[in-house]
Amino acid sequence: MKLQNDLFLRAARGEQTERPPVWLMRQAGRILPQYRALRGSLSGFKELVETPHLAAEVTIQPVDEIGVDAAIIFSDILVIPEAMGLVYEMVEKKGPLFPQTIQSVKDVENLRSGAPAAEELNYVYEALKITKRELNGRVPLIGFSGAPWTILAYMVEGSGSKTFSKAKKFLYTQPEAAHLLLQKITDTTIAYLKNKVAAGADLIQIFDSWAGILTPEQYSTFAAPYIAQIAAAIDKVPVTVFAKNAWFAYAEIGRMDCNVIGVDWNTHPDFVRNAVGNEKVLQGNLDPCQLYAPAAEVEKATEEMLKKFGKGKHIANLGHGVYPDTPLDNVKVFVNTVKNG
Repeated sequence: MKLQNDLFLRAARGEQTERPPVWLMRQAGRILPQYRALRGSLSGFKELVETPHLAAEVTIQPVDEIGVDAAIIFSDILVIPEAMGLVYEMVEKKGPLFPQTIQSVKDVENLRSGAPAAEELNYVYEALKITKRELNGRVPLIGFSGAPWTILAYMVEGSGSKTFSKAKKFLYTQPEAAHLLLQKITDTTIAYLKNKVAAGADLIQIFDSWAGILTPEQYSTFAAPYIAQIAAAIDKVPVTVFAKNAWFAYAEIGRMDCNVIGVDWNTHPDFVRNAVGNEKVLQGNLDPCQLYAPAAEVEKATEEMLKKFGKGKHIANLGHGVYPDTPLDNVKVFVNTVKNG
């Protein structure tokens, strides 16, 4: 199916474009009243994730409402540990919770992995197929996963955390078990993402949300090699790697077989460009909190961001996901400023 708007994919491949494409991480969600209305009629977040036609509906909402240049499938990075056999709950206003956690090498050995685990996620692939059909070529569709270190962090810690000290302790005290778990997550993620591409994903983004809490040495040992495996395995569509707060790892990420590198709001584009060279496309990086400011200030900040990245090889986005209470009108100001610039 020919895309009516292929700006995002052309930019991701490094082609010259008439303007930067624009989308937002977490654009499918609580910033939209139609999402809140749908979510309020359900038992919880996981019902939405696991019901393909509803996930498809939510995925398309920001394309209709905000006019972004790409859709991203509505899902969750923690479907991977669940497919591997570690069930999680999504506790309202608190976040994910794993009733059981990984504590030993025996726990790791008991997990499913690879293609058999990825087969547990047919509801995600079905959501992609429905979304692709209903988008009818309007914009590309992004598939995603969490990076192996970020997934491990939740599986060992059991919930979100400011420090992930239990997960980091696992790396220091049980490195062999950690590597075994990371490889199992990687094998499962590769199979999962290949299935997503087969179901219609036009680009894959890997989120390493907790990259920045590792030391540079830990990141080079326990994180980067596994992301590199995933990026190298996805060969039919472009790949984006977004490692939040990992300023120390940009050169290493720049050597990976990826097309696009996400930039958080704490890092200047020039720093990243100097670290990765001129071949990679950069994505980002407006501070999500900037969207709370008056509309005129949002417009000015967006224009300044675009100038920092310069002409070409840039996909406009925030430096992390849009926050749930962000004024929708300001989200539209951000998107329209990019589109009109």
